[in-house]
Amino acid sequence: MPSTDEELKKALKAFKKRLKLTQLEEDSKLGHSPLTGSKSHILSIQAPNGFGREIWQELVDKGFLKSDGGGFYVLIPEK
Repeated sequence: MPSTDEELKKALKAFKKRLKLTQLEEDSKLGHSPLTGSKSHILSIQAPNGFGREIWQELVDKGFLKSDGGGFYVLIPEK
């Protein structure tokens, strides 16, 4: 059963938020010098809970995400 556009939007928004928070958390860890300008190297995260595997697969099929294996996904940059 295909997901509604609203469900896909909510799932993609949750994914982007989780990715951003994960990157911010990594950047704020001790040991990173603020002078080096190093950015987070986190590109792939596990899909947030609360959405079925079918929704994530549909986002992959539509080109919004790329499956990285093991339940991890990469956000495809917007065109």
